[in-house]
Amino acid sequence: MSITVLTEKCVGCKLCVPACPFGAISVRDRKAVIGEACNLCGACVPVCKFGAIELVRETGPAMDKNAYRGVWVFAEQRRGTLAGVALELLGKGRELAEKLGQPLAAVLLGHEVESLAEELFAHGADLVYLAEAPFLREFLEGPYAAVLTEMIRAERPNIILLGATAIGRSLAPRVAARLGTGLTADCTGLEVDPATGDLHQTRPAFGGNVMATILCPNHRPQMATVRPRVFAVPPRDPGRRGELRRVEMAGQALDLRAKILEFLPAEGEKVNLTEANVIVAAGRGLGDPKNLRMVEELAELLGGAVGASRAVVDAGWISYPHQVGQTGKTVRPKLYIACGIHGAVQHLAGMQSSDIIVAINKNPEAPIFKVATYGLVGDVLEILPEMIRQLKVVRV
Repeated sequence: MSITVLTEKCVGCKLCVPACPFGAISVRDRKAVIGEACNLCGACVPVCKFGAIELVRETGPAMDKNAYRGVWVFAEQRRGTLAGVALELLGKGRELAEKLGQPLAAVLLGHEVESLAEELFAHGADLVYLAEAPFLREFLEGPYAAVLTEMIRAERPNIILLGATAIGRSLAPRVAARLGTGLTADCTGLEVDPATGDLHQTRPAFGGNVMATILCPNHRPQMATVRPRVFAVPPRDPGRRGELRRVEMAGQALDLRAKILEFLPAEGEKVNLTEANVIVAAGRGLGDPKNLRMVEELAELLGGAVGASRAVVDAGWISYPHQVGQTGKTVRPKLYIACGIHGAVQHLAGMQSSDIIVAINKNPEAPIFKVATYGLVGDVLEILPEMIRQLKVVRV
């Protein structure tokens, strides 16, 4: 794609300047100039009354989309343990596969991980592609991207879903670039049009202020990454079976420019919000970092984890691993207690799928109450101590 200002038509009216969401357009010597910040979105084209901006979409030969079938889920595993997001995606993948009338497959890469296939079948996979080799024991972008790309070229799946984890976010763009197809990152919603086979991929845009639905109508496969805990894990069926298909590794041209010499677990504080069943989250309404102790105590009494809004993390009250929201963790606990959190759309995007949400805020108009199961309007510094006292009484 390319965009051009037709100087003979441009009169320097500046209508295109505010239309650009990226601030990429300026006017110099009564002519519009498009800078490097342009991402070819085309928002400026329809506002130009003089037809002075031309966006050219270059298209190649038409792709036979009917040659691509099946929904694939990348079964991310770390040292022989499946990532929770892999099972979550199998649930959504099963829904999409049934609407399309196509099979659901899981792709499992690693070394000595065949035993994990049973769990993938139990959660809905019809087929498991298994690629095992010593160089796949630990995740490295080069080998993993090479192996997965060749599998896709050979089998031609219609849709590929990966978790928006550190591994998925590193692997997915490398594979998409090699295949020459599109990729939508950090999706919060997935639907499919059975008539066209197009995947409707919904994700927050412009800092979470807009929900954009993105399609990839002209290329296959369609690829998307999804944040953990956005979708529920499907019920486990221990008696379910499927086909295990081993992938031949011989003769593949692998990128082995790097290798892992040793694996050292991270030291210090360990926070796993995505796996917590109970989260007590702190907001700026606490007023002072010393009041975080009440949030920590309540979380401890409930056997849960401590979360936080971005404002609290940015203020330095608590470390980033605790952050919930669009730029933090997406969580789906059974119980989420929001303490003094106003409820910006970015925060809501990361926690509104929780089973039960309890909101504590002295502002009855706070957006957090719109998603809350139970709302407590009042001073969080008065309500928290009482909740802690009552819990201690019950525990005794």
